[in-house]
Amino acid sequence: MNNKRRGFLFLVFIIFFTSILLYKLGIDDNEKMRNFYNIFTHIIIEAIPFIILGSIVSAVMQIYISNEAITKIIPKNNIIGYFGAALIGLIFPVCECAIIPITRALIKKGVPLGFAITFMLAVPIINPVVIMSTYTAFYDIPSMVIIRIVGGIVGSISVGIIISLLQGRKNYLRLDNLIENRSYCNCGCNNNFSIDKNTNRLKLVLEHAIREFFDILIYLLAGTFIATGFQVVISTDNFNSIGNGKILSIIFMMILAFILSICSEADAFIGRSLLNQYSFSSVAVFLIMGPMLDIKNLMMLCGTFRKGFVVKLSIIITLVIGTIGYIFAISGL
Repeated sequence: MNNKRRGFLFLVFIIFFTSILLYKLGIDDNEKMRNFYNIFTHIIIEAIPFIILGSIVSAVMQIYISNEAITKIIPKNNIIGYFGAALIGLIFPVCECAIIPITRALIKKGVPLGFAITFMLAVPIINPVVIMSTYTAFYDIPSMVIIRIVGGIVGSISVGIIISLLQGRKNYLRLDNLIENRSYCNCGCNNNFSIDKNTNRLKLVLEHAIREFFDILIYLLAGTFIATGFQVVISTDNFNSIGNGKILSIIFMMILAFILSICSEADAFIGRSLLNQYSFSSVAVFLIMGPMLDIKNLMMLCGTFRKGFVVKLSIIITLVIGTIGYIFAISGL
């Protein structure tokens, strides 16, 4: 209950603080307010079905799949493990909104942190829905689809390996004191109740999914509120001159991807519209960076992992994607 209260107070504080900031920046006329409302509701309506899906998958994993079963299917070879974690997205059609609760469930089940982070970062890019939407947007430039897939695989594996090397023995999940208990669910709900043959597992799945959903929703609302404010205040037309420099445009597009917080299943169409003003390599970076790190999933990460780990992960993702973008640029893309 205390965690829910803290989460609610956190949401209220973020909205209040951001409202004042946005007002000072000029979001006080009717047209901008309408734009704000439309963008905010669009992102929330688009994201909620995927969060529900992710929460249900997480709950099913917690209730029906044992730790022993997960341990048996984890590859013993690290190379196979990282590539498997990245490529599983080909049969896992979920975006970044759904992947965080699933990743939390995997870590609780004993999946190594490096594999789980690779999975979390790759799936929103390497999944059939995103690949098809990217192909639809860039039907006349199929190389963009290939670049996005390869960049997503290389980037997610690189981040996963670096995180694994820096992990040590510390547990980075929030509420990690609950992971060691013997309850049916590591999220902390119904702590004193264990699964047996008389347990109604469907009820437990629903109970877990609802709790998981509302835990994530608080951070989604806060992140979406901030991201929407930036979208309304900032116009990319003011930065057209940046497109003349390859490196500068890559940095700008990374920042833009972080701020806009567009679902990975729709960002390709935004990327296509930006291709007229910015370089091929910078748009490719936009399509790789957004699904891995943006404002809304940063907030959701803060609800899942300890703050220090989120900062470390954000820095590593930024450096890895920046490096990939630099390689794209010097390769002439």
